[in-house]
Amino acid sequence: MADVQTLDRVVIRFAGDSGDGMQLTGDRFTADSAVFGNDVSTLPNFPAEIRAPQGTLPGVSSFQLHFANYDIMTPGDRPDVLVAMNPAALKANIKDVPRGAVIIADSAEFTARNLKKVGYESNPLEDGSLDSYQLHAIDLTGQAVAAVKEFGLTRKDASRSKNMYALGLLCWLYNRSIEGTEKFLAQKFAKKPEIRDANIAALRAGHAFGETTEVFAHNYEVAPAKLPEGTYRQITGNVAMAYGLAVAARKSGLEMFFGAYPITPASDVLHELSKLKRFGVLTFQAEDEIAAVGAALGASFAGKLGVTSSSGPGIALKSETISLAVMTELPLVVVDIQRAGPSTGLPTKTEQSDLWQSLYGRHGEAPVPVIAAQSPADCFNAAIEATRWAVKYRTPVIVLSDGYNANGAEPWNLPDIASIEPIEPNFATEPNSTDAKGKPHFQPYLRDEETLARPWAIPGTPGLEHRLGGLEKDSRTGNISYDPENHDLMVRTRQAKIDGIVRDIPDLTVDDPDGAKVLVLGWGSSYGPITAAVRRVRAQGGKVAQAHLRHLNPLPANVGEILRSYDRVIVPEMNSGQLAMVLRAKFLVDVESFDRIRGLPISLSELATHLSDQVEVSSPLNEEEANEEPIDATHEPRHEGFHTKEQ
Repeated sequence: MADVQTLDRVVIRFAGDSGDGMQLTGDRFTADSAVFGNDVSTLPNFPAEIRAPQGTLPGVSSFQLHFANYDIMTPGDRPDVLVAMNPAALKANIKDVPRGAVIIADSAEFTARNLKKVGYESNPLEDGSLDSYQLHAIDLTGQAVAAVKEFGLTRKDASRSKNMYALGLLCWLYNRSIEGTEKFLAQKFAKKPEIRDANIAALRAGHAFGETTEVFAHNYEVAPAKLPEGTYRQITGNVAMAYGLAVAARKSGLEMFFGAYPITPASDVLHELSKLKRFGVLTFQAEDEIAAVGAALGASFAGKLGVTSSSGPGIALKSETISLAVMTELPLVVVDIQRAGPSTGLPTKTEQSDLWQSLYGRHGEAPVPVIAAQSPADCFNAAIEATRWAVKYRTPVIVLSDGYNANGAEPWNLPDIASIEPIEPNFATEPNSTDAKGKPHFQPYLRDEETLARPWAIPGTPGLEHRLGGLEKDSRTGNISYDPENHDLMVRTRQAKIDGIVRDIPDLTVDDPDGAKVLVLGWGSSYGPITAAVRRVRAQGGKVAQAHLRHLNPLPANVGEILRSYDRVIVPEMNSGQLAMVLRAKFLVDVESFDRIRGLPISLSELATHLSDQVEVSSPLNEEEANEEPIDATHEPRHEGFHTKEQ
């Protein structure tokens, strides 16, 4: 029997062909780890092709999972364990695997034909090229087929259970319970009992193989993490976004109309909301992006909460209607799950490439508030805040997520819904002025003195008849106006309304315990890698400050003051430096860009190395330490948001 060793953290990457079930395997291991109490962070990575040729490099799909006994910030840079289901998976991922790591390979798939497909001249499981790794070549396919023989499946169908066999083995290796996955399989395949029973049998067989084999000298245990008290569940960013929108609709007392067209990686928001009809959510899968946003804006005109979602290409198509929402001054929530572009680009890969589009990508003077979620769980909060702004200020609001947040998962401390403040639509119910003859009259652009929001009048309300449309309106009556002075007034008033939202934005806070001269400023999903990199530099004795922007338009009132208070400001982004350019232009500060555009999250090791070169460090990390996230007990867990002391 193998000895049990205790570890603080482990990064596992499951990799195989698109049809090998790697996403399901990784998701189930994540769920089992979350139930056990570990902190988890994941990175699904899959090809854009619906079905790439089997066994080829373009068809490799992977799922990386980082689980630990402390609060972690990223899915990790380099896997401690690689599970490779075929030669393509090994070749595509071996460059990321550090020497000494564990490789578990399905030897059945390393045939001459499969090796030739990916350019291997010899079998790497046998030629000594992997001698610097802990290699375990196991016939996962053959053993899985043998385990399910009694169910009478074809060889092809039986071999599909090899992912469950591998999952059972990994659950044994890291002391995970397989009970949760057994229940999952029983529910998922309830109508296909032979498939259900075969998968459960393969799962159990993989676990039993681990218990009885002498291949592994050790198995491992990672204790539960000490997270804040509460009830947790595993959640992805898209699911959190859907839940946040649904809660916001309930808090506003409005029925939600969600119009969308399927697009990677935003489709799961539509899928999840379609399950929530009982909460007053109406979903509409439109024929295209333009129809989706048009229907959502029409719903807002009718007194509903209009919401739409897409990714960069779809947001571009929606831009004219978003401009119409600016002109009509109606609430509209626009969710942009960013992906790598331009055009179709890398549709299944992540990027922060839509910031400029969100800030400026409309015709005319059409200012729109922009909010960015910092983690999968934070998508819930961002959705509620975006809805609150849209309703309060009568404006479209763009909320930014990305593929990293959308598909990644982490533990989510379930919020106290009762503690979330109501969102008051404050519909107009009666005329707000009198005409020249003293008769009650409704002026649709007679604004609230504080918010500059115009009244929201539901069509059909007696006495509140008014014109609405894309042509410029008179500043009070709402009649069509071509007057130059009126147009100037309306343009500046709409801008002032958005600028005034700064009253609802807390000052930017800075985490700077040591009086640093270098500030690292991030936005969106760069929060995790930045925080992990800052932890590492501080563990080396370096002094570096960190701040994170959630509100990108308008920016917090004290951003300029903070930027000017540091000798250097470094902005890491998954784009060519979009926020850095905005800050340079707005505040005339020489902001430095750390930009990476690879379709992958920013590497914490690469960023930490860059930061270490900018500040004085006393104890450089060795190679093994450089692949870890240091523990920082003073930093608030990401599940609770970014809470630090003000500078």
